[in-house]
Amino acid sequence: MLADDLVMADDPCLKQMIDVYQQTGGNVVAVEDVPKEHTNRYGILEVASDDGRLVEVVGMVEKPDPKDAPSTLSIIGRYILQPEVFGFLEEKKRGTGGEIQLTDSMARMIGNAPFHGLRFEGTRFDCGDKAGFFEANVAFALARPDLRDQVQEVIDRYAAGPDR
Repeated sequence: MLADDLVMADDPCLKQMIDVYQQTGGNVVAVEDVPKEHTNRYGILEVASDDGRLVEVVGMVEKPDPKDAPSTLSIIGRYILQPEVFGFLEEKKRGTGGEIQLTDSMARMIGNAPFHGLRFEGTRFDCGDKAGFFEANVAFALARPDLRDQVQEVIDRYAAGPDR
């Protein structure tokens, strides 16, 4: 799990992934579609089959230029991976940006065991982005009945500006 991705869902994202893993085995990553122009921000999948929820992964690339992206299906920070990934990471091969990329190590595992991407049910918040972090806090607070009035009071207080 990566801390900069937060998922709000009735059925937790990892629970959804475990359910898929119990059916397919192998590797399972959480995915979501992103705008084509944002593919250079994420690990992007190349897929062989797609039933709208579960995709069979045949390739992946870290932060491809939009014109080179094999799809718009991005990996988010939720993974169920076979332990072999650690051996690939241990090799410390540098990828995009001169960094050791988890995506590169995962790509090397394709073909050795089943590899699937799951379009999870729920809302992902990118907490590595200030606006996404703020949105996540508001969304989770509003989901709690005991905080709804307080959230509205804070919004009203600060929305009025400094001369309130």
